[in-house]
Amino acid sequence: MITGDAAYIKKINRSIILKEIVKEGLISRADISKVTALTRATISAQVADLIDEGLIIEKQLDHFTVGRKPIMLSLNCDIGFAIGIDLDYDHISFTVSDLKGTPVRSTRTEIDTDDYSEIVKILINQIEEYKAEFAESRYGIIGIVIAIHGLVGKDEVIHYIPRLKWNNIPLKTDLERQVGINVYLENNANLSAFAERVFVHHETDNLLSATLYSGIGLGMMMNNDFFRGHDGFSGEIGHMIVVPKGKPCNCGNKGCWEKYSSESSIFEYLSKKRQIKNLTYQHIQEWLDEGDEEVHALMEEFIFYLSIGLNNMINMYNPDVLVLDSELLRMYPNALEKIKENLHSSISHYRELLISSIGKKSCELGACALAIKHFLGVPMLNLPLENQEN
Repeated sequence: MITGDAAYIKKINRSIILKEIVKEGLISRADISKVTALTRATISAQVADLIDEGLIIEKQLDHFTVGRKPIMLSLNCDIGFAIGIDLDYDHISFTVSDLKGTPVRSTRTEIDTDDYSEIVKILINQIEEYKAEFAESRYGIIGIVIAIHGLVGKDEVIHYIPRLKWNNIPLKTDLERQVGINVYLENNANLSAFAERVFVHHETDNLLSATLYSGIGLGMMMNNDFFRGHDGFSGEIGHMIVVPKGKPCNCGNKGCWEKYSSESSIFEYLSKKRQIKNLTYQHIQEWLDEGDEEVHALMEEFIFYLSIGLNNMINMYNPDVLVLDSELLRMYPNALEKIKENLHSSISHYRELLISSIGKKSCELGACALAIKHFLGVPMLNLPLENQEN
């Protein structure tokens, strides 16, 4: 039983009710009472407030044929919009979603600078465009979440981004001062893990997501929250050493996992070897289709070293679900089966190992979802993946 002052109890009850409305899509007051054990009077009072705020709307089921048509409650998804931003070393991707996590706008800006002031200008200009575009909705832009490919502390200060060479950067404070909207910073792998939990794996509270694009990051959802470690720096699994005295890494060590099993390591090798400056996934797909022996051998080596790191992760965290986010794995035939064949340890335990069905947009979608979670004040979101088809 929840105890405390009236305002606190009201806030908790509101959160519980909103969570169920978002989860179900359409739900009646009576059904909310059944699943939450809240009284009809409490639900009626809370729902009245939420309707006044415009956050939920009432709908009647036209196809209901027996008895009085029930009044259903639904989230008013167009009353506000979230911005999710993936700040990578060579581009910035922006996605705007409604309150159900459905993308409505996307923009990608290529960058060839690591200058902080220049990148902040790009961010501000695009955010201001979105603010103007969605100003007519009641709440406008309800929050901004930025995915950082590096170390973000619990204080949301960027402590280090290797590729941009940023140290102790107050991006959150600088942006909030300029755009007047709540800004949140989170590690990119954590946001990918959050997207997997919110849009796909509704029934797990113990999920790991390894992103393999510009490096290797590990997002960890434990008991429906991020596992960040003491300072917020956990998840830098790409710098686990898998080859002692191996390839030198920007972090200062040698033999780091991401030098062998990140997509960037594959692209860097093939770009240099075949003298193609702007190497794309299409190039690699064509070589695979043609049966290129070198590329197939490179992918087999990629999977071999990937399996070594995954074995360590599984033994370390004993996850319920482990998701791999990689376009190359989606392209390569039987990649998942090959990985599983390499996991021989009798003490490795996990329920499900799979390749992400969301793909490269998971980071931005997770960012949008986190902004929505903060705005609604709910403990967790369950949103349907079919909203993300575009």
